[in-house]
Amino acid sequence: MSETPKHPHQPLLHDELVALSAPTQVWSSPDGSMGSRPLHGIYHSDTRIVGALTLLVGGQAPENISHSVTDAATLRFVSLLRHLDGRGADPRVLLNRVRRVRDGRVTETIELTSAITDRIETTVTLELTPSFDNIHDVKGGVLTPDVEIASVLDDAGVHYSSGAITASFSSADAGLDLVVDAAAGLTTASWSVTIPAHGSVSVSWELAIVDPSAVVRGAGGASDWAGVTARADDSRLGAWVDTALKDLAGLRMVTRDQPDDVFLAAGAPWFFTLFGRDSIWAARMLLPLGTGLAGSTLRVLAALQGTETVAATAEQPGKIMHELRPGTLNMPGEDTSLPPLYYGTVDATALWINLLHDAWKWGMPDAEVEVLLPNLETALDWMRSYGDSDGDGFLEYVDSTGHGLANQGWKDSGDSIQWRDGSLSEGPIALCEVQAYAYEAAIGGAALLDHFGRSGGADWRAWAAALKTRFNEAFWIESPDGAYPAVALDAHKRKVDTVTSNIGHLLGTGILDEEGSRLVARRLVSPELSSGYGLRTMSTDSTGYWPLSYHGGSVWTHDTAIAIAGLGRAGFGAEAAVLIEGLLRTAEGFDYRMPELHSGHSTEESAAPIPYPAACRPQAWSAASAVGVLGTILGLEPDAQAGELRVSPLPIAGALDVRGLVFGGRSFELATDASGAVSRNTLLGAASVALAGAE
Repeated sequence: MSETPKHPHQPLLHDELVALSAPTQVWSSPDGSMGSRPLHGIYHSDTRIVGALTLLVGGQAPENISHSVTDAATLRFVSLLRHLDGRGADPRVLLNRVRRVRDGRVTETIELTSAITDRIETTVTLELTPSFDNIHDVKGGVLTPDVEIASVLDDAGVHYSSGAITASFSSADAGLDLVVDAAAGLTTASWSVTIPAHGSVSVSWELAIVDPSAVVRGAGGASDWAGVTARADDSRLGAWVDTALKDLAGLRMVTRDQPDDVFLAAGAPWFFTLFGRDSIWAARMLLPLGTGLAGSTLRVLAALQGTETVAATAEQPGKIMHELRPGTLNMPGEDTSLPPLYYGTVDATALWINLLHDAWKWGMPDAEVEVLLPNLETALDWMRSYGDSDGDGFLEYVDSTGHGLANQGWKDSGDSIQWRDGSLSEGPIALCEVQAYAYEAAIGGAALLDHFGRSGGADWRAWAAALKTRFNEAFWIESPDGAYPAVALDAHKRKVDTVTSNIGHLLGTGILDEEGSRLVARRLVSPELSSGYGLRTMSTDSTGYWPLSYHGGSVWTHDTAIAIAGLGRAGFGAEAAVLIEGLLRTAEGFDYRMPELHSGHSTEESAAPIPYPAACRPQAWSAASAVGVLGTILGLEPDAQAGELRVSPLPIAGALDVRGLVFGGRSFELATDASGAVSRNTLLGAASVALAGAE
């Protein structure tokens, strides 16, 4: 006899199917049905509108034989209807079901096709159960209590409402019979159909959803990268890029207050909203495809930049926000309650500056950059004042509310910053990578101030130099395997000694000297950190290591991609190749839709990557990592102010042919041979390509 779990569990989603166009998503079994697993349903914004959906033909469930993903928003299911067949072994009656998702709209077309000589009279039945659960309750493994759902049936269909949210089910097809059983919470839609001999018949339905309380909505139009293609001798790279770009198109969103500025939602199913850190990293990785997304992401975040000190929301002047929600976010089973606009992040402000600088180097127009210079100056000031709360010259964080995020770097789980013996570190905490982001931001910010004739550039370069000196004096730990940077300094300025992937974020920022970079590069590809499927978040020789720990041994795609980019910039191509091969191996194992994270089990332990079963998928910075890795393989180094793009490809994926790259606002193509030599580029005119080794 099984025991009842002591605590509710977050739904597993690694083997579930999703169709999405943010902020609408549909999670189902591989046969298209919903209701057999806790995650299933039709969601819009932060509400699960429908909890169960069942399709019957002639009173029986179709026998599913396949499904296919057309793009992030479109799925096709193929099923057999053998109970309607004639004699013989071959299936002669098929069902094709196409599901499409758009912002606030889910549609399905159900087509029945027959190869037998007689017509078939049958009934197509859809059973639908509205739920209106809060998505965070679903994530917490509980049902939203006291949900009142009104159902109204009229000639146009069935209309559901709960609070301010409404949803309408309808069909334009004849022969529809609608029955609403409010007591059972069930709507039954039935179509009487005739399948012609050697012919087909179809019916369709639509669910339209309106949530007036939503603070974000889907972005209209096509993505900036709709025409991008990447082909390589190693076919895994092209397949990963293709899938990632389709998924990223489904994650495009805008805020209610700035409907023209697109950003990328963090990921499905839980995070269809604006996140400072996530949206910045995703836009930064996509810069080789144009600066449009970077510019709009910068503007959205600038509009929400902190202007005053508010302890309850962690807002401070100049600070970039962490998360935007329509209401207070209470996490079931956790002592965490976040306000609708929450600023509890220590790294987003420096990362915002870095995105602005990088976008400028890629050719973001001066006029667009100049508008954001006041935001740049206040963001820089935040790093020096509020970011350094105790005046020791490092940026640190601590949650002062008691119900905010205990850890406020990218590893924001409660146990992510721990000592090698497994004990938790005490805040305020100064993370190693945040110091690197701040150093890079100070140097980049100074370059922007100089270019636009603003004062302060020299002061920020001096500040950066002092930070670099302090960092290299305070963070390094000696060990028999070679020195390495501490993951953090704790409240007592002690070096937290766990070996973690955080050190990969230091490379290429400028905060390390040549010897420090060499030590970090060597450590990243050690068997303790490199699993063969990417970079573990924590070394296997740490007491707290566990391959299925969220931040204590798992592998995060974006984390590995950031380390790969740093290795590439710092000149460690061989080490970058090791981690790139790990991600390509992982991408293939997950059908090229890379999850948010996966297990830290090694290639020796498992012949395929093992899922972290509650990982978001698709997820913005995980998908954007495909382009980040592609950029590292191509060795792209932009300098729009000099009108030059340096290209120094790594011979990793064989011959490459990439189309749809953008530099200085101009689209171009780039091809290399198997040795990494550029064989074709179309970037001509005002800008030029400087090849590796060329004078």
